[in-house]
Amino acid sequence: MSPPQRSRILKTLIGTGAGNAVEWYDWAIYATFASFIASQLFSKQDTSSAFLATLAIFAVGFVARPLGGFIFGWIGDKVGRKASLTLCVGLASLGSLVIGLTPTYDSIGAGASVMLLIARLIQGLAHGGELPSAQTYLSEMAPPSRRGYWASLIYASGTVGILFGTLLGAVLSTAMPESTMAAYGWRIPFLLGAVFGLVALVMRARMEESELFESGTATHDAVVPGNPTPPHSSLFTDLARHWRQALQVIGLTVGLTVAYYVWGVSTPAYAINVLKIDATEALWAGVAANLVFIVALPLWGRLSDRIGRKPVLLISGIGSALTFFPATWFVQNSAMQLGLAMSAMLVFIAASASIMPAVYSELFPTAVRTIGVAIPYALCVAAFGGTAAYLQAGFSIWFGPGGPTVFGVYTIVLLLIGAATALSLRESRGIDLSTR
Repeated sequence: MSPPQRSRILKTLIGTGAGNAVEWYDWAIYATFASFIASQLFSKQDTSSAFLATLAIFAVGFVARPLGGFIFGWIGDKVGRKASLTLCVGLASLGSLVIGLTPTYDSIGAGASVMLLIARLIQGLAHGGELPSAQTYLSEMAPPSRRGYWASLIYASGTVGILFGTLLGAVLSTAMPESTMAAYGWRIPFLLGAVFGLVALVMRARMEESELFESGTATHDAVVPGNPTPPHSSLFTDLARHWRQALQVIGLTVGLTVAYYVWGVSTPAYAINVLKIDATEALWAGVAANLVFIVALPLWGRLSDRIGRKPVLLISGIGSALTFFPATWFVQNSAMQLGLAMSAMLVFIAASASIMPAVYSELFPTAVRTIGVAIPYALCVAAFGGTAAYLQAGFSIWFGPGGPTVFGVYTIVLLLIGAATALSLRESRGIDLSTR
């Protein structure tokens, strides 16, 4: 490999990975510090209602994701993948800065909750465009024979962001008294997110544009052999033409997004607030489980490049469904139990998460690849992923001891929908994206 090629690959991987990590860090620290946010930016009269309101705003942040997917998907397909990626990370960091500087409820009353809501909507717009743009860019830059392996960078880098946020939470809660954490310690991760975002923005500004996008733009007025998108077609016409692929994106995503947000992001907060596991121990359990997840991702990605996408997707969906209840029942009142259960689930979730960026990109032609994924994906994540943490906590409050069982049935049904959707796919390992 020549030095210019090596430099190009490094810019692609580091720029995409660093920005993606910042986006996920910004998103995940909200769930990690939800209990502190509830105590500072909402009324203290009813702590349970304040915590549920905090999780509800977490869900509201997902409402903006479809609009963000549309805006940044359009930018990615019409202006460029690089432009979309750069704008996304800047906007996400702005939202993090607003949260970090929001005055307390005691200072400005309901205005604190409103500012939090606005910041989450800003981050929702950014995150709605980030994942589809990053997935498309990385898949187009990857060698076809290693696309699954390269695709694993999306969730690996994102989980590094989540892991850093969780680790930071564990360190801060260990080093600071609870009163200090509640007063200002919880703000530190959000302010750091703004700084990290500025660095990632500069890195992304230095990346190269996807050659596949540039060649597609150059031939936009010509019919490309193998590309079903005709010249001069409108965006909505293009999307309508690929409605089957859009439904497949939704089917593949419903179970993955709920299982991931539960076991990879929100379970430590759930364990702290519902199961009453020590906060510091629960956060450290989350750190350990996410390390397992990061290790598993590239292994599954490489396996998919050898045996195909469909077998790996089926292992993930069926394995996650079979493991869900045993993992839930295993967690009682111990952080060790929490860490082991999270690790077991995340190994199976990693199988889908590692290759989903490649699978999505292999469904659509170049002209609509970003927005074709962005809109159905964002709608699905908003409806299912955005409500996962709220329903997990809410079911336990509303249904008492039966709450976890109700939530488990709900999640398993969604995971099996994902497995059924995987059966409907044509094997796409190693295909040339320029012929899509």
